[in-house]
Amino acid sequence: MHEMTGNAPTSTGTLNGKRILVVFNPKSGSGDSELPEFIRLLKEAGADVTERELQPDTPMADYVTDIEQFTYLVGAGGDGTVSSLAYASRYKNVPMLAFPAGTANLIAQNLDLPQDAKSLAEIMIEGHALRVDMGEITVKDEKSGFCMLAGAGADASMIRDSEELKERFGVMAYVMSAMKQLNPKKTVFHLKIDGEVRDFEGIGVMVANFGMANYRLPITSDISPSDGRFTVILLKAGNIMRLIPNLIDSVRVKLNLGDPIFSGNLETIEARHIEIDADDPFPLQYDGELHVETTPFTAQILPGAIRFLTAAKRDDIET
Repeated sequence: MHEMTGNAPTSTGTLNGKRILVVFNPKSGSGDSELPEFIRLLKEAGADVTERELQPDTPMADYVTDIEQFTYLVGAGGDGTVSSLAYASRYKNVPMLAFPAGTANLIAQNLDLPQDAKSLAEIMIEGHALRVDMGEITVKDEKSGFCMLAGAGADASMIRDSEELKERFGVMAYVMSAMKQLNPKKTVFHLKIDGEVRDFEGIGVMVANFGMANYRLPITSDISPSDGRFTVILLKAGNIMRLIPNLIDSVRVKLNLGDPIFSGNLETIEARHIEIDADDPFPLQYDGELHVETTPFTAQILPGAIRFLTAAKRDDIET
């Protein structure tokens, strides 16, 4: 990270007497984070700032053992860092800022957060927070958390293929990787959705909590991160490109342009708990991080588990 300059926050409020814990991933993004400037602005506004840098092999929970001694928490990194930190501090009632320091920063996009240090410092000063749900995923008795979505199949393969491109192409790596998924593997998925058994043939399953993809395009309509339920998306299309019409449908609904005009490529189901298995093992991703674990896995909703700082209203973060 390098030092950047900027003006102090213009809000009439201050952070006097506020204790802020900043947990940051030094490996996130391409090294152009505004985090140093952001921290300078917090201190200038009167905050008592504690910084903790993530270290390899140190559990995330170790960084927030004293979280209830702080007024606010800042998670600076990519979506994986933010969701892991949110999970480690779940139900502690300490508002958290998802500082966008990674490649895609989908959680920050879903919360309609700005990118610059000055505006982010303003949000900290204002202190407006929304309580949202999280997901808890269990693989081989190991539990982890996610804010955005978890998936097995074509979307996880896309994440895998994008890894080698992220450093050079940034967010476009995901688009380029999607273009490569022209003939993804199909299999039969075995689901147990809130106790009801369901099988389907397709290229993947996504368990979504937030609904916006890159560039704030809706994954599908009617996803709320605060309704106590996931939106489970069954990907039936033969390839990723065939899902584009469904993206168009989602945009049409978002802009009130009329009823959907495409159907059949995917199906959505609401659920609080889902078990996912497949005839062929698939890689697993959650919040943009690819994991060595494969199907089977389970996911359950954690209603109102985290409070995120944002200037957005609740309606702004629903698709």
